[in-house]
Amino acid sequence: MKELKNIYLKQKEIINYIIVGVLTTIVSLIIYYGLVLTILNPENALELQIANIISWIISVIFAYITNRKFVFESKSKNIKSEFLSFVGSRILTLLFDMGIMFVGVSLLSFSDKKMKLISQVIVIVSNYVLSKLFVFKKKKNESAI
Repeated sequence: MKELKNIYLKQKEIINYIIVGVLTTIVSLIIYYGLVLTILNPENALELQIANIISWIISVIFAYITNRKFVFESKSKNIKSEFLSFVGSRILTLLFDMGIMFVGVSLLSFSDKKMKLISQVIVIVSNYVLSKLFVFKKKKNESAI
């Protein structure tokens, strides 16, 4: 048990990111599937993207809060700037997501459910890299605190 704790402490950020990423993905998928199984038609390209955007907005808000608190443990006082950077990085990965969904579903006629899962893996990895390098980048004076 002590070994597991040591592993966790050494890899805390990445482990917490994986947990938060899984939870964010679950939030995104629940919203997306809820929309396409009830009120939006994924065979209609516009409605497919509307479902995608709504699930994105809700999951980005959830992701910012959980990443800030549990993953990167941000102490930044400039929450507005941090949030805007976070949203900007997520807009980039939203464009990845939309492109993958458009090509996979609308052009290649793959299942929207399967393409959404594939897209989410690519988005999760991209989100971590962007968050680590640009959004929650610790300033030199913060690392000593």
